Amino acid sequence: MTISLYDISVANYVQSLGAVSGYLDRGLVHFRENNIDPEQIVETRLYPDMLPFRFQIQSVAHHSVGAIEGVKNGIFRPPSNLPNHDYAGLQALMAGARESLEKITPETINALEGTDVTFEIRNTKLPFTAEGFLLSFSLPNFYFHTTTAYDILRSKGVPVGKRDYLGTLRKKA
Repeated sequence: MTISLYDISVANYVQSLGAVSGYLDRGLVHFRENNIDPEQIVETRLYPDMLPFRFQIQSVAHHSVGAIEGVKNGIFRPPSNLPNHDYAGLQALMAGARESLEKITPETINALEGTDVTFEIRNTKLPFTAEGFLLSFSLPNFYFHTTTAYDILRSKGVPVGKRDYLGTLRKKA
């Protein structure tokens, strides 16, 4: 069996972005039913030295659609000047990221296999191949932030579980 660069990246991103959108929607329903202002959640942190929910969701977008753009361009950097999204803005960000990735063809991504990608932060440059970047840097960061966002919602009582986190599985037809 051969697995492609598209299968290990874009297909996983799309599945998880759908899941994140789903648990954001469930969160909004929960907050409305319990008279909780969803804007309070945007700045919620699991621990004081962790970045807030807003950043977690923004990072999900950055480490998915942003990572693919980085692979295409050969350079990936941390985002600068992130907007102060409200809850609805975070929902729109997830929908937009998923829509962008769904437009990418497997051929486009698979053609990038073996290309160089550099991660730059301040004066540090880390060289990768496209697959090394996606597998060892982007996907772990992506899952870290999807999990942290999920955990913040759970800590606020949102009734989500593992099935919500997994999203729509890519089952055999």
